[in-house]
Amino acid sequence: MGNQEIIDLSEQYVLHTYNRFPIAIDRGEGVRVRDADGKEYLDFMAGIAVFALGYHYPGYDEAVIGQIRKTIHTSNLYYHEPLAEAAKALVLSTGLSKAFFTNSGAEAVEGAIKAAKKYAWLKDGGSDHEIIAMNSSFHGRTVGALSVTGNEHYQEAFRPLMGGVRFAEFNDLESVKSLVGEKTCAILLETVQGEGGIYPAEPEFLEGIEAICRERDILLILDEIQCGMGRTGNMWAYQAYGVTPDIVTTAKALGCGVPVGAFVLGEKAAKASLVPGDHGTTYGGNPLATAAAAAVFRIFEEDHIVERAREAGDYLARKLDELKAAHSSVRAHRGAGLIRGLEFEEGTSASEIAGKALENGLLIITAGGNVLRFVPPLIVSRDEIDEACAILDRIIP
Repeated sequence: MGNQEIIDLSEQYVLHTYNRFPIAIDRGEGVRVRDADGKEYLDFMAGIAVFALGYHYPGYDEAVIGQIRKTIHTSNLYYHEPLAEAAKALVLSTGLSKAFFTNSGAEAVEGAIKAAKKYAWLKDGGSDHEIIAMNSSFHGRTVGALSVTGNEHYQEAFRPLMGGVRFAEFNDLESVKSLVGEKTCAILLETVQGEGGIYPAEPEFLEGIEAICRERDILLILDEIQCGMGRTGNMWAYQAYGVTPDIVTTAKALGCGVPVGAFVLGEKAAKASLVPGDHGTTYGGNPLATAAAAAVFRIFEEDHIVERAREAGDYLARKLDELKAAHSSVRAHRGAGLIRGLEFEEGTSASEIAGKALENGLLIITAGGNVLRFVPPLIVSRDEIDEACAILDRIIP
């Protein structure tokens, strides 16, 4: 089928919850994809920060196909080697203690919330604990994850949501301090706000929150679903700050295309929170998903993917600074590594620019606040960055 036939069929049978771009992607290779009509695109959105290794990276397909030939699912009533390998790699990379695998990022956030509530319940037996989250945040679409997402637009049609959530201002430590009370069991935030407009946490802010959590025995939960797994030029974004979360959530690049997420607990939270019967998932941590995750960690280490991402991120930053200097419509450039944003002045639409980029062979998406979002595969080359920026230079007013 060609693009239009696929689009028409989808519009007839698929629930319309996404405003999709008018192409049907058929295949990919490296940092490029082709649509069903054969047109090629340079991919700077990577399945929304999922394809960290690009398409068909050597060794990845072989690991996934090899596991399919063995077994895809066993349930969590049995042990299996891919789960053990992926858990070890995830725990060692985060510096934490225990991992729980999920099917998605939203489920990872749900698990982190439950772990924090159970930790507090074991301390005082109460069930009225509160979580402090951030305005302009995004943590997922399930009810629990939506409850800690600081965006009225996403929430308003689905209330009442989970209670006991209070919202502070990101990068405003005093606003967090003003909300901390005896019932606070966790402070939850993205290390780099993604959907909110690509805002990295300021060092003093994150360090200050960690200090509050340590002083009051509150769990620090960092959502690194989009900004983790090498995207900022560190394996985990928080590692650049010298802080250690009690729980970190991950997904997206964890499986590089195979759906898998996880939450990882530090020793304190792991020893005094979830126990058998508290939490579970039929598909989470299945052999296929964890074989993909284990392969991703092996490739990251053997091929120095994080170091490559850091170098590519530095180069992309320079090129985006040049675009900002050349176009008065660009208000700001911010980000870290290979998660970056160009914010536009009022009157210039980031969404319209993304549409024009598509017409010119570049896939790119937006983030909140009229921001063009850059999350290419971590293997992107300088030549590919030059090509993308040349396209944008032509179409940005």
